[in-house]
Amino acid sequence: MTETKLGIIPGAGGTQRLPRLIGISKAKELIYTGRILDGQQAHEIRLVNEVVKQNETTDAAYKRSLEIAREIAQQGPLAVRMAKQAINKGIEVDLQTGLDVEEGCYDTVLTSEDRIEGLKAFQEKRKPVYKGV
Repeated sequence: MTETKLGIIPGAGGTQRLPRLIGISKAKELIYTGRILDGQQAHEIRLVNEVVKQNETTDAAYKRSLEIAREIAQQGPLAVRMAKQAINKGIEVDLQTGLDVEEGCYDTVLTSEDRIEGLKAFQEKRKPVYKGV
């Protein structure tokens, strides 16, 4: 968030998202100073989940992100979508409303074909074949 060095403020929700991610005090410090963090510093304040050692082709972070994406892609797509919705919408409201959002998302997956497939695959000791419905 180096925008203040240019006489502007972070756009695209930067002043709203960063405080929610790392806390108001640290977000103010970074936005006001325009300080750039290295990977380890970003990890210490939980701005990033992990730091990877750079490789010769300088794409270590990209390769790691693909590994994570492939892992997510194996999960039930409807479940991932509903978990994402529950987290994203729930974090914007009070806890009770967030729990209500979660319950609605849970109800969606509870009656899904993917849920039945996941349980059946587990019982049969095989990989599930999800359809996203």
